[in-house]
Amino acid sequence: MDLKQIKTLLEDTFNKELTEGKKRHIVFWYDDDGEFKEDIDALDLENAKILKLSQNNYFFVKYHLEKADTESNYLIYAPFGKPNPRENYLLDILKYSMEFSTDKATFIMRDLNISDDSLKSTFRKYIKFFNNKDRYKIFKGYEIERYTEEIVDVAVLSALCRLPYPDFDEVLRVLLMEEDLENNKHLEAIEKFGNLDVLWKLADKYYGYSDKEPTFEKLAIFMLVTNVAYCLRGELPDTWRKYVSSRKADCVVFLSNFMNHSLYSTAYDRLANSMEGKLKVHEYIGNWEIEDYINCDTFKAFDEAIIRKLKEQLLSDIGEFERYRDITQARRTKHWYNFFKSEYECIYWAIELFDCWKDVSQNIRHYSPLEFTKRYAEQYYKLDTAYRKFYISFDRLQNKELLMELKEKVENTYVNGYLNILSIKWSDSLETLNGNWKIPGMVMQKDFYSTYIKPFESRGERVFVVISDALRYEAAREFCDMLNKERKGSCDIVFMQGSIPSSTNIGMAALLPHKAITIDEEYKVYVDGISSEGTDNRNRILNNYSQESIAVQFMDVIDMKRDDMRKTFGGKELIYIYHNTIDARGDNSKTEREVFDAVEEAFKELMLLINNLVNNVTATNIIITADHGFIYKRGNLIESDKVAKGSIEDAYENRRFVLSTKTLELDGTLTFDMEYLLGPGTNLKYISPRGVNRFKVQGTGANYVHGGTSLQEILIPVIKFKNDRSKDSKNEVTKVDVKLTSITRKITNTISYLEFFQTEKIEDKRVPLRLKVYFADEDGNRISNENIIIADSKSETYEERSFREKFVLKNRKYDKTKKYYLIMEDEEETVEKIYDKIPFIIDIAISDDFGF
Repeated sequence: MDLKQIKTLLEDTFNKELTEGKKRHIVFWYDDDGEFKEDIDALDLENAKILKLSQNNYFFVKYHLEKADTESNYLIYAPFGKPNPRENYLLDILKYSMEFSTDKATFIMRDLNISDDSLKSTFRKYIKFFNNKDRYKIFKGYEIERYTEEIVDVAVLSALCRLPYPDFDEVLRVLLMEEDLENNKHLEAIEKFGNLDVLWKLADKYYGYSDKEPTFEKLAIFMLVTNVAYCLRGELPDTWRKYVSSRKADCVVFLSNFMNHSLYSTAYDRLANSMEGKLKVHEYIGNWEIEDYINCDTFKAFDEAIIRKLKEQLLSDIGEFERYRDITQARRTKHWYNFFKSEYECIYWAIELFDCWKDVSQNIRHYSPLEFTKRYAEQYYKLDTAYRKFYISFDRLQNKELLMELKEKVENTYVNGYLNILSIKWSDSLETLNGNWKIPGMVMQKDFYSTYIKPFESRGERVFVVISDALRYEAAREFCDMLNKERKGSCDIVFMQGSIPSSTNIGMAALLPHKAITIDEEYKVYVDGISSEGTDNRNRILNNYSQESIAVQFMDVIDMKRDDMRKTFGGKELIYIYHNTIDARGDNSKTEREVFDAVEEAFKELMLLINNLVNNVTATNIIITADHGFIYKRGNLIESDKVAKGSIEDAYENRRFVLSTKTLELDGTLTFDMEYLLGPGTNLKYISPRGVNRFKVQGTGANYVHGGTSLQEILIPVIKFKNDRSKDSKNEVTKVDVKLTSITRKITNTISYLEFFQTEKIEDKRVPLRLKVYFADEDGNRISNENIIIADSKSETYEERSFREKFVLKNRKYDKTKKYYLIMEDEEETVEKIYDKIPFIIDIAISDDFGF
């Protein structure tokens, strides 16, 4: 209670009617501990004067009251306890006067509407705390409805930690989040204005932490070790056993909510890392098998060990790929996964590459060119994707040394295994064409316009053609999947036979409508007599076939506002948009190393373009294709990768091909007539190294190439996207459903297992769902650990789409007449996070930690 309230009470006393012949009021106030001696001078009473009593002024006060002023009301304030009657020189006056007896604890309780006198001692021990207006304001702001000693203790600790609500879990969390556990502002405040012994008693009561000399460092170790004991299948080290709590469930729930909370996780990481060394976690991990700690994520040392062991097993060619895949996928739900995301993705894509090559290498034979292209489009392309994805992750590693040996094995498998063997057999297959660049049964790139675009014009439908330079087939497959999952509409991908040379000038010309394509003496390409280089020339070529056509660059379109886009494309029926991110990066010796990153960047740009076209100009038909593909390998080229050709006169030379009117006999090459593109009568020949070799050419930049005949260069993707604007459609993108399949809605033990099921597999318009699952009470307070469910299975089988999750409830009394809830949160939603809220009854007869 503040001085204003004291003044009100005293004035009420002095304003009371005088009785029994009294002429005035004299009130004695013995302030036992002198709590208000600093405030008394500020107490300005309207109807009374104040005399301050000391041990040496009894005679003065007695004289003043009985001689000097016998009319005024007086408050006699003594900053000490009432003396014994024999020692009280004002006893005679006291007997006919009133006594105002109170302390700050009484005032505080009265202000908080607390009538339970048994709590007075509790409030008295926190007088220093309540002496500060800000602290008192925080405490009072908690608006506690029912007070007990423990509730007051927790509220004081919470206010000293500046918490918005009283909660002992949060008090511990705040204290454990400090960088210096034993010297910090919150701990200092508790020692000075609270009661540290009370905190340790509560830590014992709720978490089983009891120590003769308690410290927060030991409390942190206690919590962390208990959490390891919960998830470890192996034996704990002897030195750790004394740190395992008797209240394991509560420690597990506390730590789960600490490590997984978005606001606290960074502080948890710092705490766990600092304790990891003290506990010598790395040394003990060597004594366990990977299955012993596969579910442990208390320390990042567990993830480091898992990554090392997976790497070692991959290097040893043990070949348990499904098991490795399951381990990497399972770790996605663990706390440290994001920290080691690049490492895990490296492991995952190495697994994919090795596993796919194991299958391909056993089955690859001599096929016809058409059969080879089909097999590439169905399976072989996955190795190119895995290789690309591996390096995207590898380049992001902070510590590349850890996976350097694995990188070398990936490089060797991809280059010396897959690329070389496939390219040799593919080159053998191409020789069956006898120099004629036409694979029976395939659409050729030069027929792109007539095959895929002309039908739209015939139906009077507008079509957008997006040509992404060097978007090779395997990357286009990934983008097609992305488009399917992010846009409402139908999307599929086919392939066509690319042109040779697989170069930009030839590919771009072949994709335009044309009657004739020619190449002059300087090897420049013309379409119907018009140079095919540059947007303006391509615009002229398009206009010869459709007056309602336009050619534009991606960079110009992407910067347009909606109105500008509508003006540009208004009335246009045929729109060619040219995008160049992959080739621009790859064809530069300084940046060719970044070509795989450029592919990822291209995906984002193309998605942005399609979204803008659909949203701003209501595009319905969009075709995405490429002029050519490419080959890229990270390792240094060796002499055997190069083919010598010497100096050739009157020829166009490139690392991957030569165009010449002369017949050239070069070892290790393939030769094709250019009649397929230029028509009968041409004597121009195309010569390319067999496989993926390069011609010896001066200069830097040979890891990224195109122009040859490899499947990666000449299998051209055609993505056909049709936007769907209808309200109800099978083309709507939706997340898969996850259902709780456990029949029971009653929990009878602190440890329970619940079953969940992904109701449909991931395909087409069904996309993954990521859920955070935990139990909470009616007020929304979490009472269990948190589990993550990633529903992204593509399997047909029930078992592979099922999830069995372990829930640990806080060790406390539960009211079986109240409802508790299993909360399922969709992590990707920002507003409506609650995916499902399922009521449960909790009826635990004996609260214990059995089962750990």
